[in-house]
Amino acid sequence: MQIRAMTPQDFAAFWPIFRDIVAAQETYAFDPQMDEDAARRLWCEAPLETWLAEEDGAVLGSYFLKPNAAGPGGHVGNCGYMVSPAARGKGVARAMCEHSQQRARERGFLALQFNSVVATNEAAVALWQKQGFAIVGRLPRAYRHARHGLVDCLVMYKWLGEDAKLEMPEPVKLIGRKNIEAVVSRQRKRRPQ
Repeated sequence: MQIRAMTPQDFAAFWPIFRDIVAAQETYAFDPQMDEDAARRLWCEAPLETWLAEEDGAVLGSYFLKPNAAGPGGHVGNCGYMVSPAARGKGVARAMCEHSQQRARERGFLALQFNSVVATNEAAVALWQKQGFAIVGRLPRAYRHARHGLVDCLVMYKWLGEDAKLEMPEPVKLIGRKNIEAVVSRQRKRRPQ
């Protein structure tokens, strides 16, 4: 497998993969009616760089790298990955994620943040966790999944800086309305009088 910079001409070969993944409405919050030109601008022109994974001339997948925010947040990068259904389970996403982390470091990013990983995409969530990404937030019912209806999205984050062993804080645990009185009561009982 080779990972190389995607050229404008490469997008035509990648387009069927992009179109089908977006149309499935299982992992990406892109307009399923998007045409090829709009998709090319989104995937190839808006990011800092876009990469293509291929083998023997066959497109296996692609990823982009861009800043997650501007100004004071510009040191955190963001990526999007798509793998051909025929290439899934063959290490393509892992290879692209490792490549993207190296490229992010080379471009001066100190962290990567994935803003909206669909929680039902268990293979991706597990892979990102194996790559060192922590789940730092949950967005309840933030994605309208074609088969499962409203499902949660996860915010995932990895520090890439020199002190890469930075401890990630535990995600905030949300307390249901019914349980809040019990939690507050327990805290009051523990206080010395």
